[in-house]
Amino acid sequence: MKKYDEMTKEELLGEQRQLQAAFDAYKAKGLKLNMARGKPGSEQLALSMPMLDVLNASSDCKAEDGVDCRNYGELSGIVDAKKLFGELMGASEEEILISGSSSLSFMYDAMARAMLKGVLGSDKPWGAYPKIKFICPVPGYDRHFAICEFLGIEMISVPLYADGPDMDMIEKLVAEDETIKGMWSVPKYTNPMGSVYSDETVRRLAKMNTAAKDFRIFWDNAYALHHVYKDIQLLSLLDECKKAGNPNRVYMFGSTSKITFPGSGVSYFVCSKENMDYNTKQLGMQAIGWDKMNMLRHVRFFKNAAGVKAHMDKHAAILRSRFDAVIEALDSELASRGVGSYVKPEGGYFVAYKAENGCAKKIVALCKDAGVVLTNAGATHPYGKDPEDAYIRIAPSYPSPEELKSAMEIFCVSARLATVEKLIG
Repeated sequence: MKKYDEMTKEELLGEQRQLQAAFDAYKAKGLKLNMARGKPGSEQLALSMPMLDVLNASSDCKAEDGVDCRNYGELSGIVDAKKLFGELMGASEEEILISGSSSLSFMYDAMARAMLKGVLGSDKPWGAYPKIKFICPVPGYDRHFAICEFLGIEMISVPLYADGPDMDMIEKLVAEDETIKGMWSVPKYTNPMGSVYSDETVRRLAKMNTAAKDFRIFWDNAYALHHVYKDIQLLSLLDECKKAGNPNRVYMFGSTSKITFPGSGVSYFVCSKENMDYNTKQLGMQAIGWDKMNMLRHVRFFKNAAGVKAHMDKHAAILRSRFDAVIEALDSELASRGVGSYVKPEGGYFVAYKAENGCAKKIVALCKDAGVVLTNAGATHPYGKDPEDAYIRIAPSYPSPEELKSAMEIFCVSARLATVEKLIG
């Protein structure tokens, strides 16, 4: 099979005619398929349905220390949940807070509080500066970028590689500019590349010199438990920060949104005890306590950390065939023709496809015309602007296997058509 860059113009024109006919045939089917976000599929959601039965009218609704979970209080969460998720996140009970269903909401709140009041060690609120900046590894998570954009925080793009972001670039930037107050990170099964930060990257983040003494790493460990092919261990940034003499540098976030029920899970916040004392004092102004019945429901369902990990093995078994289908299609239909590239993830919820430069928006638009909705091209970069117009995030979890097969057929035809048209000029 010839690769496209080896074809003559006449051969490319013939390929374009065939691809256009195939695309028109798909478009005529009137399909409506959605791969825009990494939503768990119905099979995955079914795994947690028994959790709804662990509490009933005759249940003991008390935490292990006697707290009645039906009532007010316990701003940092019930002790049972702190032990369970603290073990999974590598944190002591005094270093973890269990909150509502959304870690994204907690990240936004943490950023907004920093803008209003600063963080521990700040001379003044972040919002009191004419401009502050955040490091954003790219490709990255669009919701992180949206928070910064909404709050008026300037974003600095740094390339993300298989072992983490470009540390040489980050170390230079943060050492020279006091207005760089932090950075975003999805360190394990990165969104959207599915890679894992190396031990060296974690250690360098922990010990690097920063001009801002109140620098914070927003460590969004959303996919810490979401292996698909291989469960790779991530070095604890909290531990490494302690060793490096920077114990307050990291804010860690996670949730059960893709473990149990999105919108009805629990989220957790991990940091040093000093940071925790500072943050809980502020949180006391906006909340008395979170949904402790939901915390108790999760604890009774999972029982222990081993129960959570066994549950995640079931998720992985469901997701693996979907990821296999995406990778097989990319290999057979695109890589074999030299059309773009991709990174095979070990876990997470996405496959990152890198099209030929200047083709991503065209591919996403073609897919939409044929009934397949993808995340907008550019969403992987701050301000929605991918300077290469190349990165596309594929989310295979939500469609049924049959829908996913059709969606990938349309995606591959669209990618080939956009590439051929670019080559023809």
